[in-house]
Amino acid sequence: MSLKKTYSSDGKKCTVVFSVNVNAAAGAEKVHLVGDFNSWDETSIPMKKGPDGSFSVKKQLDTNKEYQFRYLLDGKTWINDWKADKYVRSEFANDDNSVVDTSLEKPKKTAKKPAPKSAAKTTDKKPAAKKPAAKNTTTAKKTAKK
Repeated sequence: MSLKKTYSSDGKKCTVVFSVNVNAAAGAEKVHLVGDFNSWDETSIPMKKGPDGSFSVKKQLDTNKEYQFRYLLDGKTWINDWKADKYVRSEFANDDNSVVDTSLEKPKKTAKKPAPKSAAKTTDKKPAAKKPAAKNTTTAKKTAKK
C-alpha cells in the first residue's frame, strides 16, 4: 500500500495515487476508495486492478487539508492504508481511519555558509595574534585549596 503525491504548479491541487498491493487485496475482485472526498460513498471510486492483483486509483484533492479514507474490498471488508500519513479514530465504527495529508511540504531550512572572502581581502589582513595560554596553574590550585 502506498500514497504517492504530486502537487500542481500553482500549489492548489494534490494528485494522490492510492494503491493496495496484492497481499493487502487478499484476492479481492473489487476494491473501492472511500472517504471524506466522496462523502463515504462505497461505490463511486472503483480502483483499477493490475495484472499482479494490486489495485490503484488517482484522485485529485485540494491542498493543505487532511482527508480520512479507507479501502473497501468486495463490498464487505474494510482495510486501512499501511502507509497512511496518520490514523484517527472513526466516529462511526470501533476502528481507525487512514488519513492523507495534502499539506504542501515546506522546504527544509539549510544553514547558509558564509560567502568566501575575496583573495585581496585575506592577503591584506594580518592574522590575529593568539593569546598565550595561562601557564601558572599551580597558583590557581593553591588558591582553590585555601
